Amino acid sequence: MTSTFPNISISTERLVLRPLDEDDVPALAEMMNDEQVVAWTSVPHPYTEADARHWITRLAPAERTEGRGIVLAVTEFLTQRLVGLVHLKNTDWRVRSSELAYVIAPWARGEGYASESALALAQWLFHDRDFERLELRTAAGNTASQQVAQKIGCISEGVLRNAWIARARTEDGTWARVRTDVIVWSLLPEDLAGVGEQLADASGFTSYSDWN
Repeated sequence: MTSTFPNISISTERLVLRPLDEDDVPALAEMMNDEQVVAWTSVPHPYTEADARHWITRLAPAERTEGRGIVLAVTEFLTQRLVGLVHLKNTDWRVRSSELAYVIAPWARGEGYASESALALAQWLFHDRDFERLELRTAAGNTASQQVAQKIGCISEGVLRNAWIARARTEDGTWARVRTDVIVWSLLPEDLAGVGEQLADASGFTSYSDWN
C-alpha cells in the first residue's frame, strides 16, 4: 500500500496553505508566466490556463494520491488571493524524507511569504508526520531561493555541478537554456529550534501551530 499525505490545509498568522482548486486557474497561469518563475523552474512557457487547469485537476492531485508528495496553494488569510505554491516532492517514505520547492507570485514578493509557508510546511512535516529530513535544491544563481533556505534554518550540504538547466533572456527577447550548478540544502527537525521566533521578530507573524 502506498503511503500518502492527507488532504490538508495549514494556517499561519497571515497565510492559508490549502489544496488548489479550479478557481485558482487564472492566478496560477499569471504567476507561472512571471520571468523569475520561467528562469528558475521547468514549467512550460508560455504557461496557459489549460496548463494550469491540467496541473490543478490532474498532476497536483496525483502527486498526493500516488505518494510522491503534496502540492498546496499559498493564499493570504485576509484576502484569500493566491500568492504562491509549496510542493513536497520525491518523497521517500522509508527514509521519511521529502524535497521542498516553492514559488511566490510577483505581486506578493518581499513579504516573507516564501519563508513563512515553507517553515509552516516543514513544521507540519516534522511534527505531525514524523519526517526526519527535508531537502531543498536551488540553482546557483537563484539567490532569492537561497535566502529562503537560510531563513528557515537549512544547512548547505554541497554543490551538484552542472545539475540543472535554467533559462535566460537573450537579446532578441527569446529564452535560452543555460546549464547551472545546484546547491543542496537540508533541514532536520532539530534545525527548527528558534527559527520561528526569529522569523516572527523580523516579519511580524507569530504562529505556525494551527494546522488542520
